[in-house]
Order: sequence, then C-alpha cells, then structure tokens
Amino acid sequence: MISHAHPPRIACRLHVALAGSRPLIWRRVQVPHDCTLKRLHQILQIVMGWTNSHLHQFIVGGDHYAEPHPEYERPMLDHARHRLDRVAPRCGDRIRYVYDFGDGWKHDIEVEWIGASPDPVPSCLAGERACPPEDCGGLPGFYEKLQLAADPSLPDPDHIRAWLGPYDPEAFDLAAVNRRLGRFQRRA
Repeated sequence: MISHAHPPRIACRLHVALAGSRPLIWRRVQVPHDCTLKRLHQILQIVMGWTNSHLHQFIVGGDHYAEPHPEYERPMLDHARHRLDRVAPRCGDRIRYVYDFGDGWKHDIEVEWIGASPDPVPSCLAGERACPPEDCGGLPGFYEKLQLAADPSLPDPDHIRAWLGPYDPEAFDLAAVNRRLGRFQRRA
C-alpha cells in the first residue's frame, strides 16, 4: 500500500527573551527550520505582542538581515532571501533580533531543539509576561511607566496611567497567541 502522508518536516524550537527585562519576558516557539527570516520576523511579532510598526533586523555574527529600506545606516542582507536553517543550523546557535531602533527592543534567540515534526506550523509552546507597550521609551521608559502606574500617589503629568490602560505586565495568554498564529498561517 502506498502512503500519501507527507513526510515530517524539520522544525526547531526557539527560546526568545527580551534582553534586559527583569523579570524576564520570554517565549518558546516552534517554527519550520527552513522558514525565511522574514517569516520568522512575522512570527516573532505575533508571539511577543508587537504591532509590526517599526523597522527591525536580525544579527547573526557580523551579518545583519532585514527588509531592504533606505533608512538603514548599514547594508542589510534581505531577510526574505535567507533562511533560519542556514543562519542558525545547529542547536545552541544564537540570533539577536532588534525591533524598533528608537526604543531598541533587543531579543536574544537561542535554537533549543531541531527535529522531525509532523506539524511544524508555527506555534507558541510557552511564555511569561506581557510584551511592553509600543513606543514607551524602551526598557527604561517601560519600567518608569510601570512604577508610575503602580503608585497612585505620584503625579501623572503626561497621563501615563490612561495611556497604559488596563495593561497587566504579568499577563500572557498562550491560547490567544496561538489563535493569532493560526490566522497568520491560514493567510500565508
């Protein structure tokens, strides 16, 4: 009997941590190992909770990968033309992902596992804490705003509490992240 089942694809598990965050804001993600860095960027935006409103880059060794853009100060390799399995082929390989050069959100990515998976569809396996709000001034601005929001006795000249809204820095909804990944996968 001939089987028409697709052979398992190679997937990898990545640990993604927002560098410098204390307590650590992190995600564990499974992605196809042969995905492009452009696709990985799109996945990271979803799992971290960013809005894809700013420039970004991947740094591997001395190489910088991003979507070509005239605002970059240095030459960038096109992230749509480079795959994860080529820039990080082994367990233990590390990548730096930088999002929003103004706020400077740096993410440390480590390849934790590579192997055959019958379903390498992007999925978030675990994580902790909410991603900071966009345009809050990087980690220093984020922590300052959290401190202000936590102490109602402090003056709030810029209406930071209203700007933050019902933000909960400890919240992380794994099911909601995976629903967004599912919608992204269906569109792709």
